Amino acid sequence: MARAFLVVIDSVGIGGAPDADRFFNGDLPDTGANTIAHIAAACAAGEAEEGRSGPLHLPNMDALGLGAAVKLASGVDAAGLGATPTGRWGAATEVSPGKDTPSGHWEIAGVPVPWDWHCFPDTVPSFPADLSAKIAQAAGTGGILGDCHASGTQVIADHGAEHIRSGWPICYTSADSVLQIAAHEEHFGLDRLLQLCQDIAPMVHEMKVGRVIARPFVGDEASGFTRTTNRRDYAIAPPSPTLCDWVQGAGRKVYGVGKIGDIFSMRGIDDLRKGSDEVLMQHLKDLVGEAEEGSLTFANFVEFDSLYGHRRDISGYARALEWFDRELGAVLAQLRADDMLLITADHGNDPSWSGTDHTRERTPVLIAGLGAGSIGQVGFVDIAASVAAHLDVPAVGNAQSKGRSFL
Repeated sequence: MARAFLVVIDSVGIGGAPDADRFFNGDLPDTGANTIAHIAAACAAGEAEEGRSGPLHLPNMDALGLGAAVKLASGVDAAGLGATPTGRWGAATEVSPGKDTPSGHWEIAGVPVPWDWHCFPDTVPSFPADLSAKIAQAAGTGGILGDCHASGTQVIADHGAEHIRSGWPICYTSADSVLQIAAHEEHFGLDRLLQLCQDIAPMVHEMKVGRVIARPFVGDEASGFTRTTNRRDYAIAPPSPTLCDWVQGAGRKVYGVGKIGDIFSMRGIDDLRKGSDEVLMQHLKDLVGEAEEGSLTFANFVEFDSLYGHRRDISGYARALEWFDRELGAVLAQLRADDMLLITADHGNDPSWSGTDHTRERTPVLIAGLGAGSIGQVGFVDIAASVAAHLDVPAVGNAQSKGRSFL
């Protein structure tokens, strides 16, 4: 019985979104943003030499069709990515009115977002007074720190010492529809932070804010503060059944790797495996070896986005792509005859772009196990329809009317 492995390489966009002019980083529209092409250009020009050197080297993804997908999506030739594809390949376009993690993943799983997300204003304070008061009440503190748009690493550097002294949680947001709460794992307590985020999430979700994210950290003022891998996302539940529900409803097993359990509020997930991207890669390799017949493995590798895209670190992003591509070779070698491995992304995050927010882009669709050839321009929902077709499970809800299989 066929198995499917759906792998999201978070934020690895390929440019060309037809509505990029409606999305912004500050005052700059995302028109022309192209995560892969701009990283490849920087590498070819010798401008991404930290921890790596030379042109961007992605032989496995390029062989599946990455360079061809960039050209299809944006009309741009990505430097060094010119292989003749031996896999199925194409470019996917999102219709949901956001360039965020839940929107991208839900639509990939067959459910476009039917509403506009609420985002907090880039002011100080950012949060309504009643929300700040309820966070403080739930935390048992006299108030909150931060209350602004901020970088996650900078906000703990700015407020970490005061957080330890006062015990007040550090609350911040971004251009995404998100409330992030940072707290020290030892001084505040990890379990206490997770409970705080869980308690606040229902009220925030009612505002159509997509996620409450727990951001634990360790360290001290003298040595500096460092975020840990114990992040937890409390996401609003999808409004209708997703690919995960379809597969589970057909009596098949669904494995989640990385943030997938958080993004889908554990709905439709039977087995969840978490960790750093390095750990997640081992989980993926293990599942290629041991996942049940007829199952879906849905994985997200987040560090392209969280460690390099938002921080506008071109060298770091290139290193992460090259690491993933090397590891992908071992994954491809393990696939069984009836397996499908589909690699895509949920949005862009061009590290050469102005600002620190995601960028509105098309995303690659790279498929191993189903021969070679172009699938052309497709929709995000077509990915769900195609995975369901490969697994021979019925698609229901939005994807039944909007998604079409490209198999």
